[in-house]
Amino acid sequence: MSEIIFPSQRPSRTKIVATVGPACDSESMLTQLMLCGVTVFRLNMAHSVDTEEAQRRLNLIRLAAGKLGRPIGVLADLAGPKMRLGEIAGGTYICDPKIPMRFIRGEKTTEPNTFTTTYEQLIDDLNVGDNVMLADGTVTLRVSEKNYGSVICEVIQGGAVRSRQGVNLPGVNLSIKTLQPHDIVHAKWAVGAGVDFLGLSFVRSADDIHELREILAETAHRNTGLFGEIPHIIAKIEKQEAVENIEEITDAANGVMVARGDLGVELDIARIATVQKMIIDTCRRKLKPVIVATQMLESMHSHTIPTRAEATDVANAILDGADATMLSGETAVGEYPVEAVRMMNRIAEETEKFITKCGWYKIDSGNANLCVQNIIRSNRSDANKSNENKSSEGKLSVTTAICSAAVGLAEAINAKRILIASRSGVSVMGLSNLRSSVQIIGTSQNPRVLNRMNLYWGVIPIVNAPSDPRESLKEIVEVGKKVGRFERGDRLVLVSTMGPSSENHNIIYAHVVD
Repeated sequence: MSEIIFPSQRPSRTKIVATVGPACDSESMLTQLMLCGVTVFRLNMAHSVDTEEAQRRLNLIRLAAGKLGRPIGVLADLAGPKMRLGEIAGGTYICDPKIPMRFIRGEKTTEPNTFTTTYEQLIDDLNVGDNVMLADGTVTLRVSEKNYGSVICEVIQGGAVRSRQGVNLPGVNLSIKTLQPHDIVHAKWAVGAGVDFLGLSFVRSADDIHELREILAETAHRNTGLFGEIPHIIAKIEKQEAVENIEEITDAANGVMVARGDLGVELDIARIATVQKMIIDTCRRKLKPVIVATQMLESMHSHTIPTRAEATDVANAILDGADATMLSGETAVGEYPVEAVRMMNRIAEETEKFITKCGWYKIDSGNANLCVQNIIRSNRSDANKSNENKSSEGKLSVTTAICSAAVGLAEAINAKRILIASRSGVSVMGLSNLRSSVQIIGTSQNPRVLNRMNLYWGVIPIVNAPSDPRESLKEIVEVGKKVGRFERGDRLVLVSTMGPSSENHNIIYAHVVD
């Protein structure tokens, strides 16, 4: 019998993504965070000059997870194009509404009331009436005059700005490419390193997703001769254009992140809550996992307890239907990374009790049949897409119907767990999206699939890889009995497959532990 290790404690059903940084940059700290509820670790590639540091951290994550005997997901977050101010004389400048500001070409200037930026096309892309946001949106400028070498802006909302701070251009049609040369280097590294997810910043349309997927598939083919084992693409929604194109972007991507940092600057901040709900609803309709990120427990950078508003924010993201919530600086550079994870887990568990009691956001299982074909297409490389045919669509309908029936059966007989063996993970994603009150245990022969299950709400991935999926589920039941997770009389629902198809679930049965 294969070694099967059940998690030492029940994590929240909402998954927790934690950013790795100096505050948790050791095997012992990573282990603590996993034990407290982290299921996916984020590598912020914006802080990686090269891939050596990212590889070192990835190795630590895999080492810690291996010793615990559990799968773990890793998300490499590509930086995308970053527009920043150049050097400001004295390091800081106070923008005064009475004094116009000017942007000029170049890298630096000593002229008064004048800024430069790292974005060479800034002056070309701006037009009279466009807004320029500085210092995380706290300072607003509006273009009042433009010529070849400069633009002049009136100060709409004044305040202090510093050298190298970010620049946002909401609503401006930018000529800069989404994928920058450093992003392509990092994406190719991620393929060879076995990273599970790639976060794509600055997404504006589905074409950005397709371009990255082509690069990943070409890299995988050149390195291994095999398609398919490439990171899943998480589209970061942080631009107005992305919000406008959310349907097509969600179809093209494997998942979505509501990146509220830049999004809160690009949009009227009063819209952020409703846009977040709209994006999550779109992802749920299309059976795509969705992460809510940025400033979730911001005060826990330096405090052991979050504000009431932050705790409510995390709970509301879960009530909206998020699969995962993310910690950024709280775990990367904060003083209390372990406490932040524990707190997020506690909030999630309390919110989930309410969800279970009230049946808060169950989705119509019929939607699954409308969406799974899109999931399959976005998970496959372009080379494999041409092989799809009508017969596969019929099989997919059977799989989604089986998952819907499994949830109904599990809840009708008050089952303790739903166990599902999956080769690609698509059916597990669909089962997760039904938001059953019954815990889901997923297993697969493919370790990459197990890692990706860590982003799916309510799914506990367990390592076990017999060749026969039915034998896999039987082994999990037997080990669960031995370690006290299943007791005599417990009712379980098992979902499996019979036949050579990679994802043709056609067996569902109830099992009573003897």
